[in-house]
Amino acid sequence: MANNTNKIDKLINELCPKGVEFKELGEVCNIADNKRKPVESSLRVPGKTPYYGANNIQDYVEGFTHDGDYILIAEDGSASLENYSIQYATGKFWANNHVHVIKGNNDLNNRFLFYYLKCMNFVLFLSGGARAKLTKAKMLDIKIPLPPLAIQEEIVKILDNFTELEAELEAELEAELEARKKQYEYYREQLLTFKEKV
Repeated sequence: MANNTNKIDKLINELCPKGVEFKELGEVCNIADNKRKPVESSLRVPGKTPYYGANNIQDYVEGFTHDGDYILIAEDGSASLENYSIQYATGKFWANNHVHVIKGNNDLNNRFLFYYLKCMNFVLFLSGGARAKLTKAKMLDIKIPLPPLAIQEEIVKILDNFTELEAELEAELEAELEARKKQYEYYREQLLTFKEKV
């Protein structure tokens, strides 16, 4: 995780050799937590809208709480504290009360913010024991670098390309593993059905 943060910081340092200003999320983000609405699974009306919880889409429902491009940060219940749950939601979606819903303002590219938060160590900002919680107050205090918008967009382009290549490579590896598995099964069946010559 630290390696990814270093990569983003390295890109920022290369593209902004004179340094950048750091700002708190509360200064550069619009917070849309007030629209969140939890609904028990038994009361959800099935539909096509993704219903987000702390770690991912939990269901598909009718209706929506938000519409647009947002970043969802686990408030509590992240599956991993070291790889804290950060999601990117776009279009109409429903957010329950286990995620903070934020959006960068005019000076902050949402995808840049998403990539930066994905690489952050959130442990320092969490409170509570077994079910660690990121309070709204602590979230608003998180400081992030704020390069010029054109630099943010360039970093996003680089990271989007990297993410796309990574996904292609993973798909190719999965296909290769599947082909090897079928090959192994074929030869195993051949060996198991081998008949001695009469």
